[in-house]
Amino acid sequence: MKPFDERGVFRVATDTGLLRRIAVRGAGVTALSQTIAIAIQMIATVFLARLLSATDFGLVAMVTTFSLLLMNFGFNGFTEAVVQREEIDHALASNLFWINLGVGLLLTIAFAGAGSGLARLYGDPRIASVTVVMSATIFLTSISVLHLALLKRDLQFMVLSCNDVVARAASVAVSIALGWAAWGYWALVAGAVALPLVTSIGAFAGCRWVPGLPRRHRDTGPAVRFALNTYGYFAVNYCTRNLDNLLVGWFFGPSSLGFYKKAYDLCVLPVAQLSGPLHAVAMPVLSRLSNDEERLHRYILRAMSTLAFIGMGLGVWLAVIGKDLTLIVLGPRWEESGRIFTFFAPGVGALLLYLTYGWIHISIGRADRLFRWALIEFAVIGCLFVVALPWGPIGIATAWVMASWILVIPALQYAGRPARLRIAPIVGVVWKYVLSSAIAGGASAAIVRAVPALMAAPGWVGALDRIVAASLSFGIFYLAAVIFLHRGWAPLHLVGSFLPDLFPQGFPGASAADRATPDAGPRRPSIVGGQVSTQRAN
Repeated sequence: MKPFDERGVFRVATDTGLLRRIAVRGAGVTALSQTIAIAIQMIATVFLARLLSATDFGLVAMVTTFSLLLMNFGFNGFTEAVVQREEIDHALASNLFWINLGVGLLLTIAFAGAGSGLARLYGDPRIASVTVVMSATIFLTSISVLHLALLKRDLQFMVLSCNDVVARAASVAVSIALGWAAWGYWALVAGAVALPLVTSIGAFAGCRWVPGLPRRHRDTGPAVRFALNTYGYFAVNYCTRNLDNLLVGWFFGPSSLGFYKKAYDLCVLPVAQLSGPLHAVAMPVLSRLSNDEERLHRYILRAMSTLAFIGMGLGVWLAVIGKDLTLIVLGPRWEESGRIFTFFAPGVGALLLYLTYGWIHISIGRADRLFRWALIEFAVIGCLFVVALPWGPIGIATAWVMASWILVIPALQYAGRPARLRIAPIVGVVWKYVLSSAIAGGASAAIVRAVPALMAAPGWVGALDRIVAASLSFGIFYLAAVIFLHRGWAPLHLVGSFLPDLFPQGFPGASAADRATPDAGPRRPSIVGGQVSTQRAN
């Protein structure tokens, strides 16, 4: 992709008349790439959980709790500034590139120098050297921010998805190889550095753009202010989402943090893999609909209906099979993670819906309201963590779930107000899935517990038998409850209606018939959900 023509004007390669089809296909290709990413992550989890100790994971998490905040300075800020703007040219993009790169270099130096301070904070001298090496991830990430943002602006989801999969695979391969060679926690550090390095190489290959020298431009100031508001939201949100890591590591040590973090990662992995790529689709697509409230509302409601269908069922299902799933994936040494996992799982559906408030704010250009909500979120979740701290990691996990359910309605109501999107229609498309998942979860758990031989079966074979039995019964009860409460097959038809557009012969719409058919509006629904960020320390 060459983003700018010879006059420096942004070159649009996608047909805006096919916006709905492009959105669905973007969701399809990102969903496919994230399925591959999940498989890669699960392979890494299975191998590394057996090669490394909980202390190794906890030690690296103590550092990445801080490094990821700085690493995402431009990625969450300048990306939205580039994607959301109605117009951008070569000169403005060049200015933003050099500003972001300069700040990235300063943050890299500052974080490397903070290693001794973090070592004193946690009382572990090993953290100082880990911090110095991890500081490289900050600069490596800043190199690719503008190139990736230009690809997102032009809806080049195939290029972005392929780059993400290759980078993840390279990172995992490095970690597993060095873990096998008994490098301990350094295997995780090396994998963390490899990820932004390979991502940057792919970004430059996919977006063939060479920034020009900085020069005065009237839009530089507004773009930077928008980026700072967005990053301000991200920074507060990130602190909120990593406060648990800090508290568990500080009060209970690296081993407890390792168990806690593995449970969190396994439970939130499907949320991140769904909301992350969908947010990448939602930002550019909904930004183009910001002046058409009717279509904007329609896209959002259909997205939330589909997310609720998937998320509510997924969360309760994970709660039912949680202990057995962690036994198979992590092994018997991680039994404590299995206990924590079951407390996390009931919040998956609410969290998946809750995080969509971010792309509503961004799409209508209200990063200021996004930042203000982050402050409210931090206060509420911080108070819940303080209350739950005496109950240890399980108490913190329970606080996360409570926060997701408490905040979801106020967050969506606040986000939708400038666009006149009321909360009643959102609740109307969600509540039946909440009830259906609760009914199915209770019924499937009761069925498994009613078979003594199944409950008493030992080892991974018994765990697998229980997972299969619980999954089959849950799936039957959940679909039956959804169909009954909706008095028909409409929810399944809604999801099924995406399939023709999810698997095109060419992306994004290669056939003559596709190109001849503009987006006609409400006849076929679209999913464009997502979130601003679920970044937390690895």
